[in-house]
Amino acid sequence: MSQAIRLADITEAAIGDARARLPRAFGAPWRVRAIRAMVACAVVGWLGYLHWLFDFGKIFSGLDRLWVILGLMVNWSGFANWDHAEILRSMVETVAMAFLGTLLASVVALPLGFLGARNVISSRVFRFLTRRVFDVFRGLDQLIWALVFVRAMGLGPIAGILAIFVSDTGVLAKLYAEAIENAERGQVDGIRSTGAAGLMTLRLGVLPQVMPVMLSQALYQFESNSREATILGLVGAGGIGLRLSERIQINAWDQVAYIIVLILITVSAIDFVSRRVRARLIMGR
Repeated sequence: MSQAIRLADITEAAIGDARARLPRAFGAPWRVRAIRAMVACAVVGWLGYLHWLFDFGKIFSGLDRLWVILGLMVNWSGFANWDHAEILRSMVETVAMAFLGTLLASVVALPLGFLGARNVISSRVFRFLTRRVFDVFRGLDQLIWALVFVRAMGLGPIAGILAIFVSDTGVLAKLYAEAIENAERGQVDGIRSTGAAGLMTLRLGVLPQVMPVMLSQALYQFESNSREATILGLVGAGGIGLRLSERIQINAWDQVAYIIVLILITVSAIDFVSRRVRARLIMGR
C-alpha cells in the first residue's frame, strides 16, 4: 500500500520540478551530448586514418611468415655446429662495453654533479648553464649517439662505449647534483666548524652522505646499459647486437633465438647481482 502511495505521489509536476532542480540527473544537456558525439567521431576518424596510414592489415597478412620464423627459431638441430666462441666473446664484449661506458660516465659525472648542485655553487647563471649541458648530453638517445660515433670512429665497440659514456654522463650528473642538494646540512656545518676548507668540507661532509646513492645510481645505469648495449650493436657498435644483426640478415633464426636466450640470461644475472649490491649499499642488507 505504501509503495502505491509513493508511486502516486510522482506526478508530472513533481518530475518537472526535479528536472528543473537537478537537470543532470535526467541526462546530459544537449550541448554536452553534441560535444561527446563530436569527440567520438573525431576519435573514430583518427583511428581510421591511422589504420590507413600504417596499413595495419599487414599484421594479418604477415602471420603466416611469423609462424614459419618461430618454427625455425625453436629448431636447434645444428647447435653443435654453431660458432659458440664468437657468440660468447661478443656477449662478453657487450657487457664490457656497458661497464666501461658506465664507469667513465660515473667518474666524469661526479665533479659535474657538484658543479650543478645548488648548495655547492651559489651562482644561478652558472648552475643554469651547467644543467643545460646535462640536458644536451642526456637529451639524445644512446642510439643516436652511437650512429654519430659509428660514423666518426667506424664499426666496433669504441663507438658503443662513447655513446653510453656521453649519454650517461648527462643522466648521472643530474642525479648526482640532486643527491648532493639533498645532503643533510648538519654534518656539513659540523665539518665546516672545525675550520675545514671548502673542498675538505665537501670531501668529509657531503661525499660520505651521497656516495652510497651515487654508487647505487651508477649500478642501475650499468644494469640498464647491459640491455641498451645490445641495441647499439645493431647499428654497428659491436658486441652481441652486431652478431644478432648478422644472423637476422642471413635468416639464421635458430641462432637468433640462441643469442636472444643468451642475452636474457646475461641481463637477468646482472640484474640480480646489481639489485643485491644496491640493496646493501642503500639499506645495509
